[in-house]
Amino acid sequence: MNGALAPIPAKRKLTLEKSSPEARLDQSFARPADPIGIARRDLNKALPPRFYKEATVQQRDGTFILLLDGRPAKSPGGHRLALPSLTAARALADEWSAQGGFIDPAAMPLTRIVNSAIDGIAYRLDATVDEIARYAGADLVCYRAAGPMTLVEAQAAAWDPTLAFAREKLGAHFICTEGVVFAEQPEPARAAVEEAVKRIANSGQAAPFALAALHVMTTLTGSVLLALAVAHGARASAEAWTAAHVDEDFEMRAWGEDAEALRRRARQWPEMEAAARLLQAVQSAGA
Repeated sequence: MNGALAPIPAKRKLTLEKSSPEARLDQSFARPADPIGIARRDLNKALPPRFYKEATVQQRDGTFILLLDGRPAKSPGGHRLALPSLTAARALADEWSAQGGFIDPAAMPLTRIVNSAIDGIAYRLDATVDEIARYAGADLVCYRAAGPMTLVEAQAAAWDPTLAFAREKLGAHFICTEGVVFAEQPEPARAAVEEAVKRIANSGQAAPFALAALHVMTTLTGSVLLALAVAHGARASAEAWTAAHVDEDFEMRAWGEDAEALRRRARQWPEMEAAARLLQAVQSAGA
């Protein structure tokens, strides 16, 4: 489900010795090709030790920046971690404060999304809009099972409210089909979704962060409609997450638990939850 969101290369100022904790931290957060790739760190690498005592937030130039022992924290691309929302910045500081003796990027989903927004998506808003909106052509909630009836009913209960949201709030009328055979969606429906994503891209300082969060939720769930429903407050992130796994849950009820699938979901849920929190925080700031 991942799309390629290669960030625009940015010059990095090598002001620190390679052996310094800050340099090792920078390498740990090296930029991936897309927001979801941020979550896929090589866990076998040595984790950098924590080199700061406290993480705080300070308002500067109309934004809220993360400070580590009073010094501005920077992204892998060398940009300050500056957010448009005090709530979002405090959540970021909390994530850094929660680190123990070592800094584990895999346990910092909010930081990974913020890095992606600042270093990559900020430079390619239009391309990111296209990447997200493309999911409307084959959205998860439009592909239904023919049976058994218990699965049909479970899909309807989980997905019909999101289709109703699309009709009522976005003016997008989608077609549902049985099975996995591709069904061409009406152009007006796809255009309505694209317009909804463009509105998020036109949200000023919040745009890169909101789009990064929306992209994460879309690719994790396979549904731009579920992601937009969360963005509009029509569905809670936990509800959308459960809806995205209706088929998987049905299979496990029928055949027993899939340990690998459950581990994957446990790894991905913090990313989904962090994306929803970030989106809500930056949207509130721009309201």
